[in-house]
Amino acid sequence: MLNDVAKSVIEAQRGKHKAHVYTYRGKPVTGIYNSGWKVAREKAAELYAKDQDEQVNWGFANLRVHDLKHTFGRRLRAAGVSQETRKVLLGHRNGDITSHYSAPEIEELLEAANRVCAVQSRKSHALTLLKRKTA
Repeated sequence: MLNDVAKSVIEAQRGKHKAHVYTYRGKPVTGIYNSGWKVAREKAAELYAKDQDEQVNWGFANLRVHDLKHTFGRRLRAAGVSQETRKVLLGHRNGDITSHYSAPEIEELLEAANRVCAVQSRKSHALTLLKRKTA
């Protein structure tokens, strides 16, 4: 399943090789985590540091292919995609694993914690109203 951005990247590669979409120096790319990935990651970190005029954080400089799956899962959750759909898109059989890849954002956790205060506030307000009516 590809979103429009991923699909456009694939389409831009079509026709460059007679049988394969991704190649390097005319040979098919058979794995993701290889020297090409590592060099590209280093170049991206250098360009970012130069462009932003600041040091790159450790996580970006040492990004692993697997980290992208976590990012995708978190972004799906933030976009409001249901757990059932996230499970399929992430290729999981178990929903607990899906939750691991798409843990709630801090903002979502704070909002949920603050909902308790709102509920408590409404309940105490309702009790105050009841006491006033019976008095």
